[in-house]
Amino acid sequence: MTNTSTPVRKNILLLIPQLTYGGAERVFHDHGQQLAQHHHVVECVFDSATEVAFPTSNTLVALDVPAGAGVVGKLRSFIGRIQRVKELKREHRIDVCISHLEGADYLNLLSKGPEQVLLCIHNSKRHDPNIRGALGWLRRRVLMPLLYRSADRIVPVSRDLRQELIDMFGLAPRKVLTINNFFDVEGIQRRSQEPLLPAEQRLFAEHPILITAGRLAREKNQTALLEVLSTMRAAGQHSAKLVLLGDGPLRADLLRRCLELGLRAWQVWEEAPMTADYDVYFLGFQSNPFQYIARAAVSLLSSSTEGFPMALCEAMACGVPVASTDCPTGPREILAPQTPATAYAQGPEWAEFGLLLPLLGAGPALSQSAPVWADTLSSLLADQEKRTYYAAQAYRRVQDFAPGKIMQQWQALLNEPTK
Repeated sequence: MTNTSTPVRKNILLLIPQLTYGGAERVFHDHGQQLAQHHHVVECVFDSATEVAFPTSNTLVALDVPAGAGVVGKLRSFIGRIQRVKELKREHRIDVCISHLEGADYLNLLSKGPEQVLLCIHNSKRHDPNIRGALGWLRRRVLMPLLYRSADRIVPVSRDLRQELIDMFGLAPRKVLTINNFFDVEGIQRRSQEPLLPAEQRLFAEHPILITAGRLAREKNQTALLEVLSTMRAAGQHSAKLVLLGDGPLRADLLRRCLELGLRAWQVWEEAPMTADYDVYFLGFQSNPFQYIARAAVSLLSSSTEGFPMALCEAMACGVPVASTDCPTGPREILAPQTPATAYAQGPEWAEFGLLLPLLGAGPALSQSAPVWADTLSSLLADQEKRTYYAAQAYRRVQDFAPGKIMQQWQALLNEPTK
């Protein structure tokens, strides 16, 4: 067996469409920094004009092949990008190329030479709402099943994603290896101790805060949390506040829904002073979300689909109890690892490391699930002992995803001989 304690230095190319704010982009950046401790790492994005939200100390290059118009133009651009990746692999004498996200996977696979080709899979292909229509059918039924088989290894970030890839694409189980995301628990704890502004401190000190962090987007389903809070208000729970960290395309819809539900919303994008007179607080993107999460009563994950949810584990690293939808994939593996992947919460499930709740959904489904969430969260807010217990359990569980443990698995994979 290869000794992973003395890794052979390799030239590694990391490939991703862009480095804007996002979970996959953050994982990409963190992997790059960790791998650079033992290897020469080159990071590559598609276009140098896009924002780089995660600056790197590694070499950063861009394909910079202009996007074409129409079918012929797009095909020409795609072929040009493949050629550019091939050139980068030759120029930097790449031993291993690791791609993150589907567009990068295609380029990695179609530019394959003698190097080891690895795909890091972050999201469900079955449940992704963005894979739709005729092109979605082509991607899901033809391109991914056909091309992914030529990878040396496929690395999903959760056990349930692994089984999904095997079932959907007919991949050989030996080629699909789960490696979870890792989290800098000590760094998160350190940053969580940074002070809040006086108005923020008063809000968090005087009211039980339900907090959620993530891009304001449809798949994160923060809209449903507004329904939950409204239901809690109707049942007499008036002290709890909902805080949303993050920004995104759903912002205007969320603010409009607050008005429709009679929830008073404070937003960081306006200049009104923060007071305790509001129900919902939109704090926008925060470079340090942990100082807010650590002071909350409960951290919520409302997503309809995930891969291996960063926000959930980061909240656990902050030492707060977590309540999550039992969505595909990730939350059950994290909070109830001894239970089967096929299990789904039909009601409140007080799991080993946190609270699993039914999917929130929308429309009629939400009208059934919101009261379940509202009743359960109200009872949890009223039970300090249970919150203290689950905060400790959450912090204990997240130690399993420390960088050292996870990068040992990646190093073992890098040391495998290329077929």
